[in-house]
Amino acid sequence: MPPDRLRSIVPMFGGGTRYVETLDAVLEFVTNHHPTTDELVGWHRGSFTNVSSRDSIMRRVSYLQQVGFLSQTNDQWELGDAGREYTDHGDVATLLRIMCDRNVGLRSLLYALVAGSMTLGEVSEQQLDTHPELGWSRGETDMAKQRVNWLRSMTLVEKRGDEYALTDDGLQFVESAVEEWADSDWTPSVSDAGEQAGTYETTVHARSVDPEFRATVLSRHDRTCPISGVDHPGLLDVAHILSWSDYPAHRADISNVLALSKTHHAEFDRELFTIDQDYRLRVHPEFETESDVLQRKIIDREGERISIPEKSLKPQYVRQHNSSLAWL
Repeated sequence: MPPDRLRSIVPMFGGGTRYVETLDAVLEFVTNHHPTTDELVGWHRGSFTNVSSRDSIMRRVSYLQQVGFLSQTNDQWELGDAGREYTDHGDVATLLRIMCDRNVGLRSLLYALVAGSMTLGEVSEQQLDTHPELGWSRGETDMAKQRVNWLRSMTLVEKRGDEYALTDDGLQFVESAVEEWADSDWTPSVSDAGEQAGTYETTVHARSVDPEFRATVLSRHDRTCPISGVDHPGLLDVAHILSWSDYPAHRADISNVLALSKTHHAEFDRELFTIDQDYRLRVHPEFETESDVLQRKIIDREGERISIPEKSLKPQYVRQHNSSLAWL
């Protein structure tokens, strides 16, 4: 992980849905006054009720400095590179890109929410499963709450009862991000060492995806191909049920993807096998091979139920894919 990506995301004063509003106010004050530290602390105390602790204020100021919104010269504060970029553009898209560039896990959370709403506990587990380097304790939800609150304040996520779900704006982001962020400089955790995060290849074609989309998919499927048992991330592909080329609206839907070994991904894309809605293996009747491995792993297992996490795939996607197979 690059050193400038932060594991901890710090809340802002003003309430869980007003982080952006508070950030805007801080940046405006710094722009207009170039305050000293004492003046910046005093402004916080005068702007928010029940805020008096200097340590609490400086924790947030330090976070904004680490992200790049603020910069300090001697004892005066001014906008940092990220702060100038955001104030110049003033839109959520710019803010989200900055936050995703500087913080671990925000994009993978957005991808995970495509599959359905999540409780804070589920958010916490998803973040740890996808990004074990975050390192907080299982069952802890404070850090998960800060992540969803930042996304809520950007109108990308909304709270529905005890669960959090994507808004239309959030869904629009993930639909474009899976390709647009393919050149992200995010580096996988140690367990993924040796793979090229953003690009995977098959004998059918090569494509690039956002490495956080890939990491989200692999963690959702226990980083294991359910057919071959291959469990090295560098040997796994993100395989789409409804194809990447024919169904662009479903490219970023993690309910439309499997983690398959590179060999089995190529076989799947060539329609040599599929799975049915009960997750049973269905093999093309004319699939012939002299390979003992393919015979054992594919052909001899016709009708066998393979191990895929429950509800990880949308049945309608599987049904629609299989309806296009003339041999099934």
